[in-house]
Amino acid sequence: MAREDLILDPASIDFDNVVADLEGVRKSNPQRYEMEQLSGIVYDDGEAGICAGYLDIAEDAFWTRGHMPGMPLMPGVLMCEMAAQVSTWYVVQHDLMPGKRMGFGGLDEVKFRGIVRPGDRLLCVLKKTRFRPGRMLVCNFQSFVGTTMVAEGVIRGIPLPDAI
Repeated sequence: MAREDLILDPASIDFDNVVADLEGVRKSNPQRYEMEQLSGIVYDDGEAGICAGYLDIAEDAFWTRGHMPGMPLMPGVLMCEMAAQVSTWYVVQHDLMPGKRMGFGGLDEVKFRGIVRPGDRLLCVLKKTRFRPGRMLVCNFQSFVGTTMVAEGVIRGIPLPDAI
């Protein structure tokens, strides 16, 4: 992929300059325990609609024992869940859907281009491409280990009913 096709160059990310650590993420995102797929936020530009978060993949992550025994690989669905969690943090921080929680509305054009293993740091960068207040958020996302793109796609977020 050409550099101009990147939402944000992963080499430009300063992981020492964290916008929100795990506790900051937890203030916006409801996921806990095994479903927390976000260690922190390292970039947030509300004007440009770009946000980036990371996950440090633990050696004992819940999926390592069974996916794939002897050669643990992070499931692609968890990479998509990470993109959803970055978008939720972005929506809450920028008050795009006041009083609502975000849920998956769909995934399009998802491609897995590499593998993610325990010990890796996974970076997920997203860019808001379409927004309908109170109805839907659409973002392109790109995920990286180092500077290698391992996943990309389009994610749709929708507000969840208040009763959930």
